[in-house]
Amino acid sequence: MSVSTGGQSADGVKKARIEIIPLIDVIFFLLATFVLFTLSLNRIQSLPVDLPQAQPSASKSQEDDMIVIQLSEPGTAFWNKESIAYAEIEGRLRAALQANLNPRVLITGDDKARYGAAVQAFDEVRKAGVTQVSIETTYRPSGR
Repeated sequence: MSVSTGGQSADGVKKARIEIIPLIDVIFFLLATFVLFTLSLNRIQSLPVDLPQAQPSASKSQEDDMIVIQLSEPGTAFWNKESIAYAEIEGRLRAALQANLNPRVLITGDDKARYGAAVQAFDEVRKAGVTQVSIETTYRPSGR
């Protein structure tokens, strides 16, 4: 800010005046400086990374070996698209464990499934002794 004494009053005393134009220039200069400074901060330096590519499954038998347990409303579950009760899950898993040394289990749910049902299914899988368990994060329509 600058003070100018260019104006005089009627009694002959010079009045002080505040010039706002230089103040506006300084503010615009600071604004432009901060804008340019923040734009220079957006440079992201990164390293090139070679990510592995997904390979389609070699055979359909791997998908056929997977056991899909789909959870629905309380008391209803599906074993590879076959409707079963929760009480049957452990027995069927033990039979699958006898037939296949290391069965793969996928636990999924529909829009009516509850969190407690998923915990119960995981508990049944653990009690049966199955070690390869996955959970699907998108829901499927019932029985699919």
